[in-house]
Amino acid sequence: MYTKRNYDFWMTFNWSRRPFFIAAIYALPITALAHFGHWDISLPWQPISVLGISVAFYLGFKNNSSYDRTWEARKIWGGIVNSSRTFGAAVTSFIQGEDKAEVQNIRRRLIYRHIAWLTAMRYQLRLSRDWEHKEDRVKGLYSPNICEEYFNNMDQEVKNLIEEEEFERYKTKTNIATQMIATQARELQHLHDLGYFDSFRHMEFHRLITTFYDDQGRSERIKNFPFPRQYASVALWNTMVFAALLPWGLLNVFAGMENSWRIWLTIPFNALITWVFFLMEKIGDYSENPFEGTYNDVPITSISRAIEIDLREMLGETEVPKPIAAVDGFLM
Repeated sequence: MYTKRNYDFWMTFNWSRRPFFIAAIYALPITALAHFGHWDISLPWQPISVLGISVAFYLGFKNNSSYDRTWEARKIWGGIVNSSRTFGAAVTSFIQGEDKAEVQNIRRRLIYRHIAWLTAMRYQLRLSRDWEHKEDRVKGLYSPNICEEYFNNMDQEVKNLIEEEEFERYKTKTNIATQMIATQARELQHLHDLGYFDSFRHMEFHRLITTFYDDQGRSERIKNFPFPRQYASVALWNTMVFAALLPWGLLNVFAGMENSWRIWLTIPFNALITWVFFLMEKIGDYSENPFEGTYNDVPITSISRAIEIDLREMLGETEVPKPIAAVDGFLM
């Protein structure tokens, strides 16, 4: 996620400059042929402008749909923040017993396992899918092989939170985060049977477990079900068709002007208009997958760290990790 007030112009242009230069190069021989050959090779501007309007509407639909996916992902993780804080407050207040040291150990074990669940889930959500931008992650924050080093990176974090034996059991499972919550549910049942909290409080714990599964499932739905490829593909091809016809229509506009030199305005205007349309298409394209580790992602690492800080402070710990800081304006 980009944290500064605005992307500056040159950052935006550098990110999307390729269509601009291709459009300028494409328009150059067409304009030269019309100017030096004195041939009328232009196309009527009106149907091309109608095509451009239809493409713009379609890109607007794609961008709105892509934004909905990103905003839904952010709402899901906002819910995870609230539920996690509730879980931490419940653990530190509901679980009671005569052996204060043992009670504190139980509280720590439950909360640390919850932090481990957050860690495992965010690593799982950043595993690459075929439709994602594997080659274009945020440099300095996400290495190109982030997904291939999934276990190596996750091991170091999770082993500081749960016992190594428990983690080794998870590594054989298809969905580690799911199994962590299942372990959490079994331990809460065991603690209830031992009398650490009553049935009413046990039901509250179970409600929170259900909420965590719901939030995980909604995140996985966005991750594993792409923006429908027919809509994404048609938006791209429509834009390309419009860009291919655009310079021929601009010739019709500029060649009819009194000053013949104005025909050369076809080149910069073709480059500019093409760049605007492809920029809109690219913004929608990069907003479709909010967990892939690129420029416009939901910052799930930062959110997880904020939750971890809150939960550890609920345990009374004073040595807690620092919040994730933005690097070059990007927050992961």
